[in-house]
Amino acid sequence: MAKILKRKQAMEIFFYIIIFIIGTLFGSFYTLAVYRIPKGQDILYTHSYCPNCNHKLGLFDLFPIFSYMFLRGKCRYCKEKIRPRYLILEILSGIVFTTIAYFMKLSITSIDIIKIIEYSFMVLYLTFIILLCGIDKENRQINKEVNIYGIAISILYMLYLCIVGQSNIYRYGIYLILYIIVLIFDTVTLRKYAKSTYVNGILLSLITMIVFTGEYITANAIILTLLSIGIYLLLYKLKNFKNRNRQTDKQISQKISIGFYIGVSNILILMLILGYSCFKF
Repeated sequence: MAKILKRKQAMEIFFYIIIFIIGTLFGSFYTLAVYRIPKGQDILYTHSYCPNCNHKLGLFDLFPIFSYMFLRGKCRYCKEKIRPRYLILEILSGIVFTTIAYFMKLSITSIDIIKIIEYSFMVLYLTFIILLCGIDKENRQINKEVNIYGIAISILYMLYLCIVGQSNIYRYGIYLILYIIVLIFDTVTLRKYAKSTYVNGILLSLITMIVFTGEYITANAIILTLLSIGIYLLLYKLKNFKNRNRQTDKQISQKISIGFYIGVSNILILMLILGYSCFKF
C-alpha cells in the first residue's frame, strides 16, 4: 500500500513538472509575441531570431530558462545582452501554469475531462492576459488583435458554459451585447480619429475578464488596480516635485499602463480565490 502511494506521489510530481515545462514553453512564446505583435510581424511561422543581429536561433538557443542560463544572458552570435524579462516571464509562466493546475486539482491519477477542458480554457485566457499586459507595459497600447483573440475565446467559453455547464444564457447574452456596443463605438472613433482609443481597448479587455473570471474577481481587480495606480502616482509626483522640468498630471497619466495593472491584478485575485477554494475543503 505504501509503495502504491509513493508511486502515485511520484507520478503527480512528474505530472506537475511537465505542466511547469509546458508553462515555460508558453512563456517563451509570450516573449516572442509581445515583441512581434506591435510590429505587425508573424508570430507562428517566422523562425525565431536575435532582434539585434537578426541571426536565426538554433535549437539549443530556444530551451526556456536553460538556454538563458547556459548563454549567460547573451546572444550566442553577437554577444548582445538578452533582457532579463525573457527569463522572468518564462519562470513566472511555468509557476502560474503549475499553480493554477494544482488549485484546479488536476491529477494524472484521476483524469477528469471537464477539468482538463476548463484548464485548457484557462490557458487560453492566460495567453490573452499575458499578451495584453506585456504589450501594454512595453508600448502602452491595448492591441486590437489581442482583444479580438480575447473576444473569440470568450465566445467559445460562453458556448461551452451554456451547453455543458447549463449556465444562464441571458447573462452571457448581455456580455455579447456589451461587446457589440463597444466595438461599434470603437469603429466610430476609428473612422473619426484614424485609430482605436485606449479606453475602448480597456473596456473590451474588462468584458473578457468578466466572462472568464466573473464580476467579483474583476471588480476586486479594478479596486487593486486603482490602489496600485494611486500609489504609483503619489510616488511619481513626489519624485517629480524635486525635478525642475515638472510634468503635468496629463503627461504623467499618459505613461500609466492601465491594461498591465488590471491584467496583473486580475491574475493575482484569481489565484487567491482559487487557492482559497482549494484549501478550504
